[in-house]
Amino acid sequence: MESQIVLGILGTASVASVLIYVLKGLLDQIPDLIRSWRRVVREARTFRRGDAAGPDETGAAAADPGSRRTPS
Repeated sequence: MESQIVLGILGTASVASVLIYVLKGLLDQIPDLIRSWRRVVREARTFRRGDAAGPDETGAAAADPGSRRTPS
């Protein structure tokens, strides 16, 4: 009878430990999730406004053809 109580306590402690570990892992992912969501919202707003001259895949801004100088 006594060994069943000890095994029950050890089993409960193990389950609680795993749950805490999993919860910590999930909570560590929340800041990255929020950052990604904000980036998606920002891109959707930019797309909706029709700003085709936004940054390209490398992060550099697109060149404005009207601002180029011609050699004299």
